[in-house]
Amino acid sequence: MLGQMQDKPLLISSLLEHAERFHPNVEIVTRTAEGPIHRCNWRELGQRSRRLALALQKKGVRQGSMVATLATNTYRHLELYFAVMGIGAVLHTINPRLSPAHLEYIVNHAEDEMLFFDLAFAPSVEKLQSRLPTVKRFYALGDQESVEAVAPAIRDFAGYETLFADTPADPSFTWPQFDERLASTLCYTSGTTGNPKGVLYSHRSTVLHNQVISLSDSLGSSADATILLVVPLFHVNAWGLPYAAAMTGAKLVLPGPHLDGESIYALLRDERVTLAAGVPTIWQMLFQYVDANGLKPREELCLKDAVVGGSAAPRMMIERFDRDFGTFLLHAWGMTEMSPLGVVCRLLPKHAGLSAEQRYDIQMKQGRAVYGVQLKIVGEEGQRLPHDGKASGRLMVSGPWIVARYFKGDGGLLDSEGFFDTGDIATIDADGYVMLVDRSKDVIKSGGEWISSIDLENAAVGCPGIAMAAVIALPHPKWQERPLLICVKKPGAEVDKATVLAYLDGKIAKWWTPDDVVFVESLPLTATGKLYKLGLRQAFKDYPLPG
Repeated sequence: MLGQMQDKPLLISSLLEHAERFHPNVEIVTRTAEGPIHRCNWRELGQRSRRLALALQKKGVRQGSMVATLATNTYRHLELYFAVMGIGAVLHTINPRLSPAHLEYIVNHAEDEMLFFDLAFAPSVEKLQSRLPTVKRFYALGDQESVEAVAPAIRDFAGYETLFADTPADPSFTWPQFDERLASTLCYTSGTTGNPKGVLYSHRSTVLHNQVISLSDSLGSSADATILLVVPLFHVNAWGLPYAAAMTGAKLVLPGPHLDGESIYALLRDERVTLAAGVPTIWQMLFQYVDANGLKPREELCLKDAVVGGSAAPRMMIERFDRDFGTFLLHAWGMTEMSPLGVVCRLLPKHAGLSAEQRYDIQMKQGRAVYGVQLKIVGEEGQRLPHDGKASGRLMVSGPWIVARYFKGDGGLLDSEGFFDTGDIATIDADGYVMLVDRSKDVIKSGGEWISSIDLENAAVGCPGIAMAAVIALPHPKWQERPLLICVKKPGAEVDKATVLAYLDGKIAKWWTPDDVVFVESLPLTATGKLYKLGLRQAFKDYPLPG
């Protein structure tokens, strides 16, 4: 017997409709590319999104059309989010940090019909346009005066605001209704091994994911929250937080292209931000700005939670946020293939009496699964391993917002139980907390035992004078592999190999001690801000370990 309840499709347009109706005056703040602050609210954004939807339809965008963006976090980009998806087209957000070859590949692979881009990316678009045969129109995101001043030499080009100038508001417009399983957005992986792979989300998967990330035991979006989106809108839909803000009535703060420590600190302070989300490199730049200027963030800010994703945060970052900012550093883990959220590291009631050091031990973990996500770890033969916090194996996931197959790719991604292999090595303890040991391709196999490059890196950046650290495996004739520690010094720091090894002594297992420590000016990062280990392995493949 079936239930007898109404069957309404879960569509992304319903989130915007809710925002307009129930919190129309809540602000959306953008630091524009030119510098000045732009302010609008959910009512105004909804009105412009409707006009934009009409304009897109007049230009031939239909259900299933691919519309690409090459843009930072601004209100215009957010308008495209709701307008494109609202009419049943697919928004393809492109990471501008990808190489030109990868940019060309994913636009052509997706068969994008339109490309909207920030003016800062006009030179890249100019160089690529002749190799993008499916793109019929290019639109520059900016006010008309700025667009005309640049006037890039791009075929079939126009300014974004001309779409509004040519399209009057239509009070009778309503968002179309369609199957909730239709595609909504397309995101590509960063392509660190081979070409990027496309992950095609649906309206249903996105709305379900959004409802879960808004829970208080998850990322905790709410009507009394002010959310700073440092994580880009092109990075897995900014982890779903734009949708969560629309649903809950949170104020949104968008930094545009200004991600330096000074700009981020000013937004945190001036907009009274309570929740901020970004990768660890962003928070490192924030710390550097605070230190260089002798600021007192605990007195000047009201930041309650700082969400870290993309890569694990070192312990010193957790301690620093707690001590100097009065902020809880919230580990969250997932991946493009997971929409992206899988686990969040909130504390349990039984942890209330813990000391700060004991609490930090738990915060170092990636967290517990949110509702809807199932986890397991498996051994080399595919057998399930116990959740005892000791056994480590490949982390497998399943759930209603987790990939089943790649865009235009073959199936076969899932095991016999319907689980997707994340490529991570992890442990899961009795309380359900996941602790990543390493990426399967980055873990170091030494003498038949695993060494976690993540743990070694996190320990190394705690050493005074070390700004960043990376660990890679190098071949060894006796032990199979041994760790090489590659460090970047803080400006003006006096630190050498002996200093680092002395600092690590007693903080890691003796046999984990790196065979050598080298210093470089900078470490390569992927397009999503993670350490680019493949590049490091190539650069140091012939490096001779001592002895």
